[in-house]
Amino acid sequence: MRTAALAAVLVTAACTAASATQSPAPQRVASDSTAKSTANAPMGGTSTPNADPFPSTYQPLPSKPTVIRNVTILTAAGPAIHGGSVLLRDGKIAAVGASVDAPSDAVVIDGAGKYVTPGIIDIHSHVGAGASPTDRGANTDDVNEATNPVTANVWVEHSVWPQDPQLPRVLMGGVTTIQVLPGSANLIGGRSVVLKLVPSRSVQGMKFPGAKYGLKMACGENPKRVYQQRGPSTRMGNVAGYRAAWIQAEAYRRRWDKWNATHVGDPPQRDLGLETLAEVLRGNILVHNHCYRADEMMQMIDIAHEFGYKIRAFHHAVEAYKIADVLAREGIGAAEWADWGAFKLEAADAVRGNMALTDKAGARTIMHSDDESGIQRLNQEAAKAMAAGNAIGVPVSEDEAIKWLTINPAWALDLDSKIGSIETGKNADVVLWSGDPFSVYSRTEKIWIDGAMVFDRSDPAEHWRTDFELGFVPAASNVGGDK
Repeated sequence: MRTAALAAVLVTAACTAASATQSPAPQRVASDSTAKSTANAPMGGTSTPNADPFPSTYQPLPSKPTVIRNVTILTAAGPAIHGGSVLLRDGKIAAVGASVDAPSDAVVIDGAGKYVTPGIIDIHSHVGAGASPTDRGANTDDVNEATNPVTANVWVEHSVWPQDPQLPRVLMGGVTTIQVLPGSANLIGGRSVVLKLVPSRSVQGMKFPGAKYGLKMACGENPKRVYQQRGPSTRMGNVAGYRAAWIQAEAYRRRWDKWNATHVGDPPQRDLGLETLAEVLRGNILVHNHCYRADEMMQMIDIAHEFGYKIRAFHHAVEAYKIADVLAREGIGAAEWADWGAFKLEAADAVRGNMALTDKAGARTIMHSDDESGIQRLNQEAAKAMAAGNAIGVPVSEDEAIKWLTINPAWALDLDSKIGSIETGKNADVVLWSGDPFSVYSRTEKIWIDGAMVFDRSDPAEHWRTDFELGFVPAASNVGGDK
C-alpha cells in the first residue's frame, strides 16, 4: 500500500518459501514492535500486578494532508453538512464545515454526489478468533473456551489471527474498529479486545491504544444448553453461577486492595479469572452482556446492582423494546440486529422496530453484527432498521441512524472522545461512500484510519491482502471483489 519500505515486514517465513515463484503486491503493515508501548498504560486505580501485560504496539501508518470537498457529511455529532468539506491532517480531523482551508501540500478529493461518514464501529464481532478458512478439526475456531461455565481467565486476543482473510473484507465494508469478543457458551466468557482494522503481524499491532478491555457475559439458553450435563442446566442455575463468581471476585478484590494499600507481607496469590472480575468491580473493564429476553436483562441489572458493577451494553437484546425506558435510566446501551428473530425460542418475541423503539425511548441504540457477513454490510442493516421504524410510525432520520453505527458504539467502548464522529480533534477514521450510505446501491470508495488511506477501491495497490492473497491482483473490472 504505497509505502514499499514496509512491504518486507509483512512476509513471514511461511509465505517467503511459498512466494519463491511469485511477486507479491507491496503491502503496508502497522508497526508491531515487541517493545512495550507507553500508549496503553496499565489500567487506573488499585490493580493487581501486570494489569496490562500485552500492551498495544500499534503505530499509525504514514499519512498525507487530505481534503474532501463538496460532499455530504454525516457527522454523527449534529445535522448533516451538505456540500461540506473535511480536512484530515496528522492523523486527526483538523477541520470540518461548509469549507476548510486546504494546505498547499494536501491531496484534494472532489466528493460531488458522495457522502462522508465516521468509520463504522462493530462492538460484537468474532472475526479473527473464529477465523476463515475453517476446517473440520476446528483449528480456526477459537471463540468459545467451553470447558467451564466461568472462564474469566481467558483473553480473546490470544485467539485472534491477524492473517484472517475476513479482516480486509470487513474493512471494505466501512468498518474501521471492532471489538472481538469471546463466544456466548459460558456465563462469563473472558476478556474482549478492541482492534483497528490495519495489517499487522501481531494482534498487539492492531490493538486500539488505551482501549479498555471488555468482559463477555451471557445469559439464557446458550450456557444452559452447553452445560446441560454438567450444570448450570436452568436459568436459576445461571444466576447462582454469576453470583458465586462475583462473591469470589469481591473477596479477591478486597485482599488485593488491602495489600496494595499497605504492602505488608507477601502479596495475595494471583488468580487470572478473579483478577479480571476484580478489575470489573473497580470500573476498569466494561461488561458486555449477551441477553435476549427482557426479564433476563432485568435480572442481570439486579445482579449488577448487588455487586456494584455497571453493565455497559446488552448485546442482541431482541426484547429491549420492552424495557427501553429502564435501559435509558440505567445508562445501558442496547446493541441490536435489524431483523434477526425467531431462530430460537428466546428470540421468538423479536420485532423489526426494536432499534427505532429503543432509540425513541432514549436508550443508547447500537447496530452490531455477530456475523462475518453482516459486519460487511452494517450500513444496509441500519437502513433496514430505519425502514422498520418508518413502517410503525417511529421515523428515524439519517442523522440519528448514523449514530447507531458510529458514536453510540464508540461510547460502548468508552472511546467516544477519540472516534465515532466527524469533529475537530478526533482521530481521522473516515469513510468516503459513492452515495448515500443507507442505500443498497452505495459502496465504500476510500477509507482512512488515523488519516492514513487504508483502502481505495479504484487502486488495487491500496488493498489489504492477507497471506492467502499475496500476488493476486483482481481485474480492474472487479476491483475490491464482493465488498
